[in-house]
Amino acid sequence: MEKEHLEVILESIDSKFDLVLEGHDTLNQKIDDLAKRTDERFDLVDFKIDTLNDKIDAVDEKLTKQINAVDVKLTKRIDGLNDKIDTVSVDLKAHRADTEAHHGVYRVKEG
Repeated sequence: MEKEHLEVILESIDSKFDLVLEGHDTLNQKIDDLAKRTDERFDLVDFKIDTLNDKIDAVDEKLTKQINAVDVKLTKRIDGLNDKIDTVSVDLKAHRADTEAHHGVYRVKEG
């Protein structure tokens, strides 16, 4: 009778141990599935970040080219304006000298 009782206890322990192993297998499978889904999502996020970086680089390059083109145009215009100002200054200086040379004929009035 003790032997039968011991066998019943061992069978009970064995079935409970099988349940624990089955639970561990289920948890292990769930952890593996979660890890797989997480890896897939991170791969997707990495892809999206790389795509955005490429787009940002393209926009940066395009804007840099446009800014440089505007800078060149403005520099040319400023240089042209400086040349015109220099020409007007020379003309004004010559006109003033001519006016002062004919003091009795021409008068410059200010105000």
